[in-house]
Amino acid sequence: MKVLLTGATGFVGRGVLEAFAAIPELRLAVAVRSRLPGEFPGVEVHSIDGLSATQDWSGALAGVDVVVHAAARVHVMCETADDPLAEFRAVNVEGTLNLARQAAAAGVRRFIFISSVKVNGESTPPGRPFRAEDAPAPADPYGQSKLEAERALSRLAEDCAMEWVVIRPPLIYGPGVGANFASLMRAVQRQLPLPFARVRNRRSLVARDNLVDLLRVCLGHERAANQVFLVSDDQDLSSAELCRRLAAALGVRSRLLPVPVALLQGLAALFGRGAQAQRVLGSLQVDIGKTRELLGWRPPVGVDQALAATARWYRESRR
Repeated sequence: MKVLLTGATGFVGRGVLEAFAAIPELRLAVAVRSRLPGEFPGVEVHSIDGLSATQDWSGALAGVDVVVHAAARVHVMCETADDPLAEFRAVNVEGTLNLARQAAAAGVRRFIFISSVKVNGESTPPGRPFRAEDAPAPADPYGQSKLEAERALSRLAEDCAMEWVVIRPPLIYGPGVGANFASLMRAVQRQLPLPFARVRNRRSLVARDNLVDLLRVCLGHERAANQVFLVSDDQDLSSAELCRRLAAALGVRSRLLPVPVALLQGLAALFGRGAQAQRVLGSLQVDIGKTRELLGWRPPVGVDQALAATARWYRESRR
């Protein structure tokens, strides 16, 4: 089986590249704008200008059976574009659809699209997780663009033989993680006092290794065809519990202060940080029952094992 991977230099893509390059049964091709992060003998490398509506993919798609599409314009905390939705659409919708059309014309059998739980929404009531069949409710331009790309793929597949698979992960972590998760690790490692002792939310996370393993299963599983799957570690944590487990993985003592949640929410709203506070104080759970039952998949890596690997990388990267 020959697989084309896009986004191989990104956080998720690097994990897929490292794992898939080590599978003897796979022939791996990657499409990148810059150099690969390391040496990967046997991996076929194709240079592209970017994910756009005009990119020519003919060379990269030659002989490909499955596309794993990890490239995207990702969610950003401090958006600077005048029209964020237009920017997301240009890459995540038009760029994805251009690749998918050319993949179908080239005889690609399956197109695996890494979407986002943001298609479902931003939060869940405790104990009422998102399910794959729930009506989408994206609340920001990134989530909207991912939903539009999903729907475009589904419409395209109605007129061709190519199958599609959509995977919607929540927050992804692991060695090399950046953004908010890296900031939290830094604060915990420095033993800074964090005001989360009273936070009783529930949030689903997914270790990159678990996401990559699900992608591996979806390469050829016949029951994955034309399905949407949610993915997680299948062990939801509160923000307080995540801090404690991170501290244990980093070998430090957690310092959590018992600040009332209502006070934290009020302060966040006062300073215009309500959305950021929601990610720490609110719940976002996903139900992976469909993924387990339809594919027979279980996350192979436990939360503490994945956090330990992430902590090792964090310590080593700062030596």
